Amino acid sequence: MHPQRWILVAAIAFGGVYYWLIGGFVGMASVRTELDGTVVAAPAQPGMAVATFAAGCFWSTEAFLDKIPGVVSTTSGYTGGRVPNPTYRQVTSGTTGHTEAVHVVFDPAVVSYEALLDHYWHNVDPFVSHRQFCDTGDDYRPVIFVHTEAQRAAAEASKTRMRDRFSKAVLVEVTAAVPFYRAEEYHQDFHKRNSTQYSIYRSACGRDRRLAEIWGGT
Repeated sequence: MHPQRWILVAAIAFGGVYYWLIGGFVGMASVRTELDGTVVAAPAQPGMAVATFAAGCFWSTEAFLDKIPGVVSTTSGYTGGRVPNPTYRQVTSGTTGHTEAVHVVFDPAVVSYEALLDHYWHNVDPFVSHRQFCDTGDDYRPVIFVHTEAQRAAAEASKTRMRDRFSKAVLVEVTAAVPFYRAEEYHQDFHKRNSTQYSIYRSACGRDRRLAEIWGGT
């Protein structure tokens, strides 16, 4: 086969593997349900609180949040943009202003908001904007969306501690929470329901390698 054809075949194969890793083929067979794209509201359970974090790919953001005792539920979705009820394709086109994020319901009697912030910083690259690990674009920018003034104060204080610790510009934005739209069903709990695909994606993305560079063994 002519060398140029080998290059073309390799490029097509690589593109197919990458599309599979980011969930493209999973989503092709999916359609919206009545839950998809709706605005996620405050929890109905008394005593519960909410938080919203964007740390790049929402599969990985859900993955670390789900491990925290006191986190009651996590929902992947889109927020921070100007287009109502967006689809994944719209968001990843970079034209909506939304970023991938996770809406968290947690029990403050078990885990404090400050503790959630500590977990957040240990799972984000705080020194880059409009990119996280291998995922690039405005839809992967890191943001802490605050729901109350108390959350804003805690988030800003934690950001200051990060600046002091690393003496570098911390580019994570702290801003008021705005309507949060639930992502398509195939994105929910992706790290659990498609564990092999997610593990390959996470490794190929270099997330853990970069976090180890930032935090070492701490």
